[in-house]
Amino acid sequence: QVQLVESGGGLVQAGGSLKLSCLASGRTLSRYVMGWFRQAPGKEREFVAGITRSGTITYYSDSVKGRFTISRDNAKNTVYLQMNSLKPEDTAVYYCAAREQPPVVLTPRHYNYWGQGTQVTVSS
Repeated sequence: QVQLVESGGGLVQAGGSLKLSCLASGRTLSRYVMGWFRQAPGKEREFVAGITRSGTITYYSDSVKGRFTISRDNAKNTVYLQMNSLKPEDTAVYYCAAREQPPVVLTPRHYNYWGQGTQVTVSS
């Protein structure tokens, strides 16, 4: 199985940027479809972005489209989430997740492996 560790979260002012990283170990990242999810207090975990195994196709939720970019470097076993023009409503714990079979899906229960999460807080 694969282990996932997120990093790069923190406190940022509205309009600022952060770049999250998700480092995989145990198995090569190229085996997996990858997704980023987030969960705010009192809310359900929601899909943010997804990327195919090769990295050629990406998907975004409507709330982040045009502001966030997901990418992957399979040689480095790492997936990234570049977040620009951050808003207070982006505040949440962000998780990366791996799915053993294509395609990219939006539902958390269809992902097999999860990281521990990294906190992103956007102040107004």
